[in-house]
Amino acid sequence: MPILQKRKLNLKEAPWRLPTCAARSPWPHGGQIEFRNFGLRYQPELPLAVRGVSFKIHAGEKVGIVGRTGAGKSSLAGGLLRLLEAAEGGIWIDGVPIAHVGLHTLRSRITIIPQDSALFPGSLRMNLDILNEHTDEAIWEALETVQLRAVVASLPGQLQYECAEQGHSLSVGQKQLLCLARALLRKTRILILDEATAAVDPGTELQMQAALGSWFARCTVLLIAHRLCSVMDCARVLVLDKGQMAESGSPAQLLAQKGLFYRLAQESGLV
Repeated sequence: MPILQKRKLNLKEAPWRLPTCAARSPWPHGGQIEFRNFGLRYQPELPLAVRGVSFKIHAGEKVGIVGRTGAGKSSLAGGLLRLLEAAEGGIWIDGVPIAHVGLHTLRSRITIIPQDSALFPGSLRMNLDILNEHTDEAIWEALETVQLRAVVASLPGQLQYECAEQGHSLSVGQKQLLCLARALLRKTRILILDEATAAVDPGTELQMQAALGSWFARCTVLLIAHRLCSVMDCARVLVLDKGQMAESGSPAQLLAQKGLFYRLAQESGLV
């Protein structure tokens, strides 16, 4: 289940801002993420949904996170955004424990593209640059990168096109690519794709992969995926099973081990 659907299960959130925040601007400057014996649960009376997870993601690394349904993939991302608070252990970004960072600071530094992206009522330009921080030229450049320039240029009003009813006039794939363009404009250091390619066609997925490869080279990317083909070009893949880390390595290494990742690949028809 994508993490934005799980948020309603969480208890009252931590403070939005802290009088003394452990993060000092510019933060994060690199985007290194470290989970240390991390565990979480959805409610105090429930058992741990994720437990004993420890790994480090280097700054600028593109890492896939896979596993069967309910393995805990999206829960890790929920922990990173503190939609779900740690029940044990913790998470560090560039050496700063995120438990000591206000939620506004933390979440404003991480960009997430969920499985079902919706646009806000208003112009397409507003959806891409809600704080009006960028020039039209920069926005068109971002649209060019995700191969949407021609599509937007054909819309009535172009950047001033009104996105009614959560952008229902645009396809799922086009909305995902618009969210990717928004992430480009934010120059985010950490990008989470939470099943972001699950509902798009293969052509759109290739467009997203191309943008990730070229423009997000200095960005740390967590690609949570159900389809294994989505993570085959990742530098490293983390395989979860029943809330625990089962395997870690490059796709080639994991296939050679003929463990859980290999079995999932067999079920997907990749081997």
